[in-house]
Amino acid sequence: VSHQRTDWISIHSHICHLLIPVLGPQPCFHSEKDRKHGKEQLLRRQESLIALALSTAQGFVWDGKPLEAIPAALQALRFSSQVFGSGSVQLVPIYLLLAEASTGTGHLRQAAKYLSQAQWIILQTPNCSAALQSKLHRGLGLFSIAEGNLDQALYHLANDVYLATAEFGLNSVEVSGGYLNMANIFFHQNKMDAANSLYAQV
Repeated sequence: VSHQRTDWISIHSHICHLLIPVLGPQPCFHSEKDRKHGKEQLLRRQESLIALALSTAQGFVWDGKPLEAIPAALQALRFSSQVFGSGSVQLVPIYLLLAEASTGTGHLRQAAKYLSQAQWIILQTPNCSAALQSKLHRGLGLFSIAEGNLDQALYHLANDVYLATAEFGLNSVEVSGGYLNMANIFFHQNKMDAANSLYAQV
C-alpha cells in the first residue's frame, strides 16, 4: 500500500489521463496516410509522457525527495525503452537520475547498477557527446562521494569539468557543478586553499 501511495504521489496522479491513449487499444486505420498519422500521434504522446515523467522525477530530486523521484523516473525509462530502444543514448540521463535518486535513498547497490547501464550505453555509442560523458562522470563522482571514496570522486569530477569545458567553454555555467562538488570535497578534507579557489571559480 505504501508503494502504491508513493507511486501515485510521484507520477501516476500526473499521467493517469495520458496513459489510456498510449496503452489502450489503438484504432484500426484503413489508409497508409491514416496509419502514418496515427503512429506519429502515438509517438508524440509517448514523448510527452517521457518528458513529463522525467521533469517530475528531476523536480523531486531537486526538492530532496529521492524516494518519490524513483517511480517517475522508472516510468520515463519504461516509455523511453519502448520508443528509442533499450540501448539508446536517450536512456542515459534517466539512468543517471535513477542512480542519483537511489543513492539519495541509501540504495548504493541499485545506484551502481544504473550507473553501469549508463556507462555501458555510452561505451557502445560512437561519437557520444562530451556533454553526456560529462554528466556520466558527475554521476560517478557523486556516487563515489556517497561511498566515501573521495580520491575516485575527484578523478570523476575532474573529468566532468574537462568534458563540460570541451563542450560548453571554460566559463560556462555547465562547468560550475563539477567545480562545486570538487570544492566541497576539498572543504571536507580541510584543504581550504583549494576549496576557496574552486568556490571563487564557481
